[in-house]
Amino acid sequence: MHHENPEFQFLGLWFNGANMLMITVASIIVFLIAVLSTRTLAMKPTGMQNFFEWVMDFVKGIINSTMDWKEGGRFQILGITLIMYVFVSNMLGLPFAVVVNDQLWWKSPTADPMITLTLAVMVVGLSHYYGVKLGGAKGYGATFFSPMKFLFPLKIIEEFANTLTLGLRLYGNIYAGELLLSLLAAGLAHQGIAGLIAAVPLTFLWQAFSVFVGTIQAYIFTMLTMVYMSHKVSHDH
Repeated sequence: MHHENPEFQFLGLWFNGANMLMITVASIIVFLIAVLSTRTLAMKPTGMQNFFEWVMDFVKGIINSTMDWKEGGRFQILGITLIMYVFVSNMLGLPFAVVVNDQLWWKSPTADPMITLTLAVMVVGLSHYYGVKLGGAKGYGATFFSPMKFLFPLKIIEEFANTLTLGLRLYGNIYAGELLLSLLAAGLAHQGIAGLIAAVPLTFLWQAFSVFVGTIQAYIFTMLTMVYMSHKVSHDH
């Protein structure tokens, strides 16, 4: 159900306490996974190292599917960071939500459009940065007028559309999943024994489906990031 955001003011600016908390939690979890996976490296990987190397190979496969490795290899660390951070963020709100004084403190950070759009702006901004860095300001600027000059306005619109769809797609899928889970939880609390019997299996089924959706969305976000990067740096585009 709808709950207020825990907001506070500092130096004349308003901050969302829940977003700050969940961003920090997600970052710490990803950092710990990376540290534990690389703490004791071995020639024959096991446990966490094996998992981390699988993630590296998986991201490498995403990059190879969008551009040549010679151009895209520099983005592997970015891809690993994004897919792990988005996946962890998608999963945080699935087990439970914490509401204090009708304020929602614990949720998936990616269930907030401000966070997903910030990630999208960062990705699109990085794609422009590498376009200028690798192609030069003049050469990169010329791509907005190629193959015909009158397409320039459409290409500007495309950049804004890419940013909005990248962020809102992730937000919409995660928020919808958590919203339905909250409705099912309300059924558990207010519908008595009949509601309990009906809502428990539905809740578990929807949580399993939400895990699948959250995983797919982390993959899609990383894949589209590499597609946007390839459009800016690959000579084939």
